[in-house]
Amino acid sequence: MTPPAIEQSTTEERRAFVVEAWKCLHDCESCGKCRILKGKDPETLYADYIEGLRSYMDITLDLRNKSY
Repeated sequence: MTPPAIEQSTTEERRAFVVEAWKCLHDCESCGKCRILKGKDPETLYADYIEGLRSYMDITLDLRNKSY
């Protein structure tokens, strides 16, 4: 799944992507999404992407590098 480009999408399209990409699969043993998000709401963590301020990849890299 590729995130919508900021220049070619609306705030709602980006929000819908984040919600869908990070929805709980109820399979914690093999999923790992909760570990990446560190128990925080994905809409909060990706707020800058949703608002069109930063790319989805930049935020994801920050999360993986634990600097967020």
